[in-house]
Amino acid sequence: MLTFAYEARPRIVADLVLCLPVLRREARQQDKTLRQHLAHLVLHGVLHAQGYEHERGRDAREMRKIERRLLARLRIPDPYR
Repeated sequence: MLTFAYEARPRIVADLVLCLPVLRREARQQDKTLRQHLAHLVLHGVLHAQGYEHERGRDAREMRKIERRLLARLRIPDPYR
């Protein structure tokens, strides 16, 4: 997953780039469905585009908390378990 956020705030906030063969491989390796893994990575990229980071402990915990909450609404299991 690559996220390219733009400094200026045009209508397009960021580009998200996904590689389907890599997504499939990672989903298999992590024992997830493609749908689950794709939803997680798209959400993860959108959060990065909105300014969230996970370089520091507190930031990582906050980002994971948001990911878990939103994925649960989509009935997608916690990707970090």
